[in-house]
Amino acid sequence: MSKILKLLFIAIVGLGFLSTSAIADASKGQKLYIKELKGPCGFDGGGMAKKHTQAEWKAIFDAGKLNAEMTKQCPSAKPLKDSYVQHVYDFLYNYASDSGNVPSC
Repeated sequence: MSKILKLLFIAIVGLGFLSTSAIADASKGQKLYIKELKGPCGFDGGGMAKKHTQAEWKAIFDAGKLNAEMTKQCPSAKPLKDSYVQHVYDFLYNYASDSGNVPSC
């Protein structure tokens, strides 16, 4: 019985870490958007995220065209570093037009 409780505890703690990292990615993406794109784009991250639905952002990201989409929406913005793309995608996906979420930037 104690082995089952230990496994259950480990599973709960593990899920806690996974959910925290998922939130952290969108949060980091929001910070990166503010730092890298808000000025050149001229509008906040919520405005950018609302330009597409979650399915559309996923398709853009899966096709490897997130930087191209950022350039299309913000011609004066520099392309994102490769290490930033996943985080910015997580932010955009999390606050897409059909998500019901509203970012604070």
